Amino acid sequence: MAAPNHSYVATAIWMLQALLFDAASALARLFPVDSVSNFGAGLFRTLGPLTRAHRVAERNLRIAFPNADDPEIARLLQAQWSELGRSLIEFTIIDRIVADTGRLEIEGLERLQAIAAGDGPVVFISGHFSNFELMAAAIVRAGVKSQITYRAMNNPYVDERVRRVRYRYGVRLFAPKGLEGARELMRALERGESVALMNDQKFNGGVEAPLFGVMAHTAPGPSTFALRFGVPLQPMSVQRVGEAARFRIIVHDSIVLENTGDKAADLTAGVKRINAFIEDRIRARPHDWFWVHRRWPSEMYRKR
Repeated sequence: MAAPNHSYVATAIWMLQALLFDAASALARLFPVDSVSNFGAGLFRTLGPLTRAHRVAERNLRIAFPNADDPEIARLLQAQWSELGRSLIEFTIIDRIVADTGRLEIEGLERLQAIAAGDGPVVFISGHFSNFELMAAAIVRAGVKSQITYRAMNNPYVDERVRRVRYRYGVRLFAPKGLEGARELMRALERGESVALMNDQKFNGGVEAPLFGVMAHTAPGPSTFALRFGVPLQPMSVQRVGEAARFRIIVHDSIVLENTGDKAADLTAGVKRINAFIEDRIRARPHDWFWVHRRWPSEMYRKR
């Protein structure tokens, strides 16, 4: 028997995944927000340790916290699975979270308002902390015109649904990652619009800069844009308040990069400052970060 056409099989799998997304979203809307969040935490605390991603998370934690003992690593693993589960399932009802002003506190809102009023543009930077989607909502709802990057999902049907969810909570502008996305971001800055990027994941071929004392390939984009257009980096982060779906979004002090004329050195200095910000946020609340990503060089994940 001939092998089935791969494109048909892939399409069928994609459509099934999209239907599961729809079912989960519809089911989540039947329950209170905090109940949905608690379910996600329990589900991932149970299933997460059974996956290969658990080993990646454990290795990352041991790289970042080499002096932590086994009980502390185990505690952090459980806590990060709980946070990841909450954040992922909360995405299906994130418009309900954003609409409830009692669930969101913005520390430094006046800075966003100033950017919206003309004290911009800026290059927003952050990492995958807690329910990171809320930072984009805060930027847009403060009236800041900003291009926000995204990585399109492999499944186009799920990607379309994710875009619709983001549209529901107010985020309209997305610049795709990659070369065309970079061009779009530069055009936005030329128009006086801000741009927003995550800068905490591995970027092969990027600038090598220390993260927890280990050199890590890091995307140069945010620093490149800030230096080229002479605009500040504007760090943000988000924290969960307590164990429910309540959050504190923090607009941190701006970072102004020095332009000495030595492009390579200035770029490296910028990337180092961003990594230092990311590391500080992780150290403050380690369970909030996305530990299941292979952030450091590949050889650090090989079996020993």
